[in-house]
Amino acid sequence: MQENQEHVSESQRREESQRRELLTFTLGSEEYGIDILKVQEIRGYDAVTTIANSPEFIKGVINLRGIIVPIIDMRIKFSLGNVTYNNLTVVIILNVANRVVGMVVDGVSDVIALTPEQIKAAPEFSSSLDMEYITGVGTVDDRMIIVVDIEKLMTSRDMDLVEMAAA
Repeated sequence: MQENQEHVSESQRREESQRRELLTFTLGSEEYGIDILKVQEIRGYDAVTTIANSPEFIKGVINLRGIIVPIIDMRIKFSLGNVTYNNLTVVIILNVANRVVGMVVDGVSDVIALTPEQIKAAPEFSSSLDMEYITGVGTVDDRMIIVVDIEKLMTSRDMDLVEMAAA
């Protein structure tokens, strides 16, 4: 009997270690998830200093405790229509590829842990979000969460402009 309990706890430990913790956030009517380990902090949207000749999706930069942080509006980046800033709009401060970047989103939902079985491959379809950044679609109860490889997205060629803006 005890051997069976040890086996169960071992498989539970293995399942726990395979879980991916994601911070979920909304952009328009969709819910997205990114690796929680890439998140440094979450702050309310505040005024930014604009950078001349930067792409529209780069809102500008902020000074975060002495670090100049480029702020990217994901709603503009993904062409999600009207962009309004309100008291729910937040900036997720990320630490990706040894640099700090801010990402404006409509709101932060929560932190969830998904097992590999809960994340399915993303279907092939045309989308404003380039599919190479989507690692899958997670399901929790009746929610569907688009899982984004935020490091791959933030270090992509078109985001190299972030480095220029921060320079």
